[in-house]
Amino acid sequence: MNWNVDDVPIFVAVVEANGFTAAADALGMPKSTVSQAVRRLEDGLGLRLLDRNSRNLRITSEGETFYRQALLILEQVREADATMAGLTAVPSGRLVAALPLALCQEIVAPQLAAFRNAYPAIELELIITSRGIDILRDQVDIAVVVGPQSDSDLISRTLYSGRLVWVASPNYLAANRLGDSPANLVAHIQVCETRYGLKRMPVHYGGEAADIDLSHGVTHVNDPLSVRQAVLNGAGVSFLPELYCRRQIANGSLVEVAKPVSFDLSASVLSVVYPSRRLMSPKARAFIDFLNEICRV
Repeated sequence: MNWNVDDVPIFVAVVEANGFTAAADALGMPKSTVSQAVRRLEDGLGLRLLDRNSRNLRITSEGETFYRQALLILEQVREADATMAGLTAVPSGRLVAALPLALCQEIVAPQLAAFRNAYPAIELELIITSRGIDILRDQVDIAVVVGPQSDSDLISRTLYSGRLVWVASPNYLAANRLGDSPANLVAHIQVCETRYGLKRMPVHYGGEAADIDLSHGVTHVNDPLSVRQAVLNGAGVSFLPELYCRRQIANGSLVEVAKPVSFDLSASVLSVVYPSRRLMSPKARAFIDFLNEICRV
């Protein structure tokens, strides 16, 4: 590497201030020092990052690319510093977390006393929502969202990734014969989560890709626990994230069926997201570690 990482924050300051003079004022250093830092970067990279004259400054396409990478570099440095500082810091203060209803009711709420005992200085506020969350607009520190995330402005970490499991009640199975093929199963599906109510819900059967139509003739509910309750009370066959039916399968109140018909693993994913430009505080890290632990149980 022919360039100095110490020059990176100076280049970022120039871009964000849209000028060398403004950047020098913000950084509290001479304008000549700022100019020299940018020139060293350009010489080291062998690329022109900024076009400038006495009045105007324009970032080049190469400069745009390097600027985006520079932000990532600085974020990693800050996060590493915060992580090391967090090793000795006591997690404390207000933490706002947005959670799906099912996760909070089934997994988090029963363990809140344990979290409070472990971190009494954290003032936890939980927002339970079934809609999409905008972390910055809604002033949320972290959120747990359903499905993989593609928003490049957020850091996303997988909290849970598990199977979707076909289930039915013992009484329903005693009164009805099931086949293992997708076509046979559709006749027994009375209710499913809204997000799976697709015209062509993809499945795998016998090693081959297939699909089932769940867009009509099925009750759609935007809560997996409501689907589970319906199936427990005889509403045919449906499928649930394993996270929400493993206890019922273990105690026999639900039975896993149709094992040859499987789903893509990405169909059952919970992700923790938080702003990429905001450092993860010790309190946020403590809560995410808590979520990771209780979702593995």
